[in-house]
Amino acid sequence: MAKRGGFPAMGGFGGMNLNNLMKEAKKMQQDIEKSQEELSQKEFDATVGGGAVYVKVTGDKQIKEITIAKDAVDPDDIEMLQDLILTCVNEALKKVDTATQASMGKYNIPGLM
Repeated sequence: MAKRGGFPAMGGFGGMNLNNLMKEAKKMQQDIEKSQEELSQKEFDATVGGGAVYVKVTGDKQIKEITIAKDAVDPDDIEMLQDLILTCVNEALKKVDTATQASMGKYNIPGLM
């Protein structure tokens, strides 16, 4: 005769208490939020062209500062300066991505990153 009320042999999610699972999920969410907040408070920088261009960004990818050396400004070669700025910004943002992966990678949640 079939028993009523679900799957008693499984003990509720393979023996795992649903309340404990929910507590763990909530704690993990709080830990992730804390890690994200800490990361957003950090600053990352990059320099290219032997110091011609310097960029500082925050962990939430907001540009805080761009410094361009006077000798990097050549009115006859604007394209080079533009390339230096792009390279420098992208390098600083790459550092943010690397730090984010290192910080969030410990949670190992599929689809998070």
